[in-house]
Amino acid sequence: MSFTGRVPFDAAAGSYDRFMGRYAPTLASALADAAEVATGMRVLDVGCGPGGLTRELVSRVGAEHVAAIDPAPRFAQACRERCPGADVRDGKGEALPWPEAHFDRVLSSLVLGFMDDPDRGVQEMTRVTRPGGVVAACMWDTTAGGMAMLETFWAAVRRLDPTVRGEKDMAGTAEGDIARRLQHAGLGDVTAGALMARAHYADFDDYWEPFTFGIGPAAGYLATLPAEQRMQVRETSRAALPDGPFVLEARAWYARGTRLT
Repeated sequence: MSFTGRVPFDAAAGSYDRFMGRYAPTLASALADAAEVATGMRVLDVGCGPGGLTRELVSRVGAEHVAAIDPAPRFAQACRERCPGADVRDGKGEALPWPEAHFDRVLSSLVLGFMDDPDRGVQEMTRVTRPGGVVAACMWDTTAGGMAMLETFWAAVRRLDPTVRGEKDMAGTAEGDIARRLQHAGLGDVTAGALMARAHYADFDDYWEPFTFGIGPAAGYLATLPAEQRMQVRETSRAALPDGPFVLEARAWYARGTRLT
């Protein structure tokens, strides 16, 4: 059984911050570095969520040079509030409301796997990038187990049902997948690799509680289990993690490419 990620992201921004947003400061910086975002560029964040990457882009180029878009109205509103002056819109990555060749850099962090049509999303990202500009995207490595927070959860689930694939089949989660999609969209000079991020947890409850917030595939799956099995997943996860405060590392696969014409 696999989960495609089409679980509504309609939670409050603060809940997302505790679940996945705590990785944003390190991941956003790494992706912006990989895309070589620099002063004077016009930049777009596709699938901005509550603004983790958008804030990093604003810090580099200024709010007046940053645009962002997200299909979840609550997330887009949170991004507007956190990034005043940026052009933040409600909408999908597969239908970007900006003209051809409008941006120097177009970035997307942890989004391709949640698009209804990831290849269409990459095509749109390419369309709004100027010739010579760069498109860059990343997704967690949920295929080879490089994202410890999610791998701990799904490993506990598989103790109950070994057939569960979790998020392994989502676009972008396998090494090289994003690069192939960028090449298919006609981008040149495509390079790929891994980005590392990390998050701090006060204790196990700080790790576990966000899985109950209804955000993303893991929470969606957890909600389908009867109470006894939810408790089994919780206790198996607890046994795999340290007592007291701890840090979890996370690997994301990324790729970048240049629009040639």
